[in-house]
Amino acid sequence: MLPHTDRPNRETPLPKKGMRQTEQRKAVFEALMSRADHPSAVEVFMRVKYRMPSISLATVYNCLESLTANGLVRTVNHEREPSRFCANLQEHAHLFCSECGSITDIPLHTPMPPEQIWNLPEGVSIAQQEVSFRGLCAPCACAPRQGTPPRTPNPAPAAAPSGN
Repeated sequence: MLPHTDRPNRETPLPKKGMRQTEQRKAVFEALMSRADHPSAVEVFMRVKYRMPSISLATVYNCLESLTANGLVRTVNHEREPSRFCANLQEHAHLFCSECGSITDIPLHTPMPPEQIWNLPEGVSIAQQEVSFRGLCAPCACAPRQGTPPRTPNPAPAAAPSGN
């Protein structure tokens, strides 16, 4: 997958949003920006630990919380699974693959206010929309199916021999 920036091989600077820019926050932010794969906190920890061996999982959780609270990252939740993190701040939906568990960003063709897309009840005010789909990602949808082969129709039963 492509990274969320136009600078895939360089360090991604942490935008200034009124929070201290620690080395740990920078490392966590860069780990999120480097790939568009919606990692869990543990996956972010494993990526950052490679570069910064002294970082703890608790520090990664704290960094993710700060990045989310400051609007630099979104939390993506799916059923009862661990939270995932999305660095794509453009309006988009998510596809949750029921085969491999991946999460894919689905961009909107034309950004429109929710009131023009959904038949909202009278007087409702939408602050943020989160749209998700469940199905198969492109690689899983194109992959040959594992397991039982396609069923073939049963042949017609043979005629019983006549007793004459």
